[in-house]
Amino acid sequence: MAIPLQGKDGKGGGQVGSDDHPSATAELRALWGMAAPITALNCVVYLRAMVSVLCLGRLGPLDLAGGALAIGLTNITGHSVLFGLASGLEPLCAQAFGSRNHDLLTLSLQRAMLLLFLAALPIALLWLNVGPILVALGQDPAISAPAAAYARFALPDLAASVVLQPLRVYLRSQGITRPMAACSAIAVALHVPLNVLLVFGLGFGVRGVAAAQALTNTNMLLFLLAYIRWARACDDTWRGWARITAVASGLPELARLAVPSCVGVCLEWWWYEVVTVLAGYLPNPAAAVGGAGVLIQTTSLMYTVPMALAACVSTRVGNELGAGKPRRARMAAMVALACALAIGAVHVAWTAALSRQWVELFTTEPAVVRLAAAAMPIVGLCELGNCPQTTGCGVLRGTARPAVGARINLLSFYLVGTPVAVYLAFGAGAGFSGLWYGLLSAQATCVALILAAVVWRTDWQVEAMRAKKLAGLELAPTTTAATTTNDAESKRLVAANGEPAEDV
Repeated sequence: MAIPLQGKDGKGGGQVGSDDHPSATAELRALWGMAAPITALNCVVYLRAMVSVLCLGRLGPLDLAGGALAIGLTNITGHSVLFGLASGLEPLCAQAFGSRNHDLLTLSLQRAMLLLFLAALPIALLWLNVGPILVALGQDPAISAPAAAYARFALPDLAASVVLQPLRVYLRSQGITRPMAACSAIAVALHVPLNVLLVFGLGFGVRGVAAAQALTNTNMLLFLLAYIRWARACDDTWRGWARITAVASGLPELARLAVPSCVGVCLEWWWYEVVTVLAGYLPNPAAAVGGAGVLIQTTSLMYTVPMALAACVSTRVGNELGAGKPRRARMAAMVALACALAIGAVHVAWTAALSRQWVELFTTEPAVVRLAAAAMPIVGLCELGNCPQTTGCGVLRGTARPAVGARINLLSFYLVGTPVAVYLAFGAGAGFSGLWYGLLSAQATCVALILAAVVWRTDWQVEAMRAKKLAGLELAPTTTAATTTNDAESKRLVAANGEPAEDV
């Protein structure tokens, strides 16, 4: 079966290589027109997490310890996995939208929701048994009890993420970003009174913190769905609900992109938990763990901008490759990487200038302030690598090469960063700062390999051809339940422009 690489009428992406000379200024406007709302959305989500931590802090030391443990556990075992799997949807949606293959766009969303649902089942089983698992691992039962309560009441949050995470990718691939930021802002504005009511008013404690998180995520989802219906934002691209057989048949193809994306995301996210564990073995472990917590919160805040940039450049690159415009895709990648380097330089400057003042916003404990303030400039230098590295991973996802990013993260964080961190912190006597020099070595390795993969080893003409193969074929609209035709039971493959593919 031959796969047409272009539509005969030029629709759905013209001939590969036929795009005009792109403008860096125009690309900058297009990129930040998407990235600015997504950055705002990420900051809003960060604020939601901060509100939850503040509420836990007012419940007492045991509830704080158990809730913090549960938040870390649910992030590692659940939210990072679902976020990573949903990232695998990015090239499919972006390239399908760029090639105007709305059948593939619709089916990809439904397949992603099914994939995340299947992944959420064992995660839910794990969360239901958090208490006995933590006790079996040697945790204090007094801390394990609130952690288990949090995990049980966080299950609705897991269910909301199954739909919310793919829906965000689906909307972002179409350039619908401002409504997502607005809906998230409204939901987080309600997060504070929800916490006050559930945690303190009704006396649910840790369970109320988890329930408020779940309700806020559910509100985000409901507000988004209401906007889509009210504004008819997806009327031109939505093709109706497909039969379960059509959805399930495409899961292997989606999994080939989603699993490497998930691995890449989890390898990086989990490394910060490794740092926290290692800090607990240093002299004065309470101060070291506290300092690690402050720095991880700081990196999470700084991560909001490159994460938005990565998501949007993935969409921009995928859209342009799907439309058969490799020059524009390359320009989108180069402009995003330049922006990422500039953002990293800003982080270097402010972390060096305001290290002690920033740490004192979180705590006034002298030992914690001393350790964290000394490491802050190192964390800033890490961002000089992290920003372009994160953005480069977005480019790799946009070109449907997430496995490359996953291999680079594995090599950089675990085969370089972890040994360096352990040696410097415990062997060379660098202590707490040695852990962050380990992160610096990981980021330096990672950004060098990512830039090599994106800048020097990407053939954009070849990637445009690959995009045509990925987004050029899909089941005909007859596979959707909303369609009624005489040959509704038959399956036929159509090209992106709606014409049957040729058999060979």
